[in-house]
Amino acid sequence: MLIPTPLNLPSYPFKLVRDKNKLVIFDEIRKKYLVLTPEEWVRQHWIQHLINTKGFPKTLIQSEGGLKLNSLQKRTDIVVFNNLGKRVLIAELKAPSVKITQAVFDQVARYNMVHRVPYLLVSNGMQHFYCQINFENGSYIFLEELPHYTELNI
Repeated sequence: MLIPTPLNLPSYPFKLVRDKNKLVIFDEIRKKYLVLTPEEWVRQHWIQHLINTKGFPKTLIQSEGGLKLNSLQKRTDIVVFNNLGKRVLIAELKAPSVKITQAVFDQVARYNMVHRVPYLLVSNGMQHFYCQINFENGSYIFLEELPHYTELNI
């Protein structure tokens, strides 16, 4: 079985199987196998990284969540909630071959006009960017590292 390209994230013991000539990966958030595209490979690594390294409760992570933006239905790659059900982080993920450009940041900023979360994550599995938003004063800062769930200012 051909394993996808290693990413700039820890490796995890994924459940990979071949189904009708397609490689599929088990998504433990959605509890089903999904076709393993390069973007899905990045998403599954981030899900595991959030849970196993950053202490995010699995029950508070939503994968491929919907949102309405200017009457268009869009999908956020990952949304994380706090214990009160409030969104606290959204992740915009790309395939490793996709460069992280201003257009990607613009996309996550548009999504955040709807979600209004204090933390943003942008990654293609090789490069990762973390941003903390302060809505009170309209500012933001880039972070060197994504904080552990217990350290989020939520």
